[in-house]
Amino acid sequence: MKQPSALSALVEALRALPGVGPKSAQRMAYHLMQHDRGGAEKLGRSLLFATEHLQHCEKCNTFTEAQICETCLDEERDPSLLCVVETPADQIMLEQTMTYRGLYFVLMGRLSPLDGVGPKEIHFDRLVRRASDGVVKEVVLATNFTNEGEATAHYLGQTFKARGLAVTRLARGVPVGGELEYVDAGTIARAMLDRRSM
Repeated sequence: MKQPSALSALVEALRALPGVGPKSAQRMAYHLMQHDRGGAEKLGRSLLFATEHLQHCEKCNTFTEAQICETCLDEERDPSLLCVVETPADQIMLEQTMTYRGLYFVLMGRLSPLDGVGPKEIHFDRLVRRASDGVVKEVVLATNFTNEGEATAHYLGQTFKARGLAVTRLARGVPVGGELEYVDAGTIARAMLDRRSM
């Protein structure tokens, strides 16, 4: 029996999520259609709302519903500190530690030449402009401790050191190969407090 085209389209759409293969996508699609149509409708509305209303902050590149996010507008923050993270999820994890009161820049990725991700794709030019505004004194590199994250931190560190900025890296409280999104807040807090010069 051939699967209805609407169901096939739903399965394919669910496969776009990270870590979701064909079997998982099919199970989710059948669950939503068999047992939770209300949840499916809510999910659809939420996705549509997010795609229509979310944009990138003009200053830090994170997701926001306004031109400039709440973090960048917060006058209590230290504008001389700029923390560079790979994703908005990493930014949220750092915020939950309540150990950092500077500003952020979200790369929306990491350097990965094999995947075609170079400096342009991680908004390198915007980051350099932001860090070179004359206010930023220290750049905290909080990229993940994966091979790509380390390569990204090295590339950015060399760039900012050449511009006379202090460059620090999160301490190794975060496990090698670990991604901030999956690390507990206590470990991230220790890594932020023990960051080191590069």
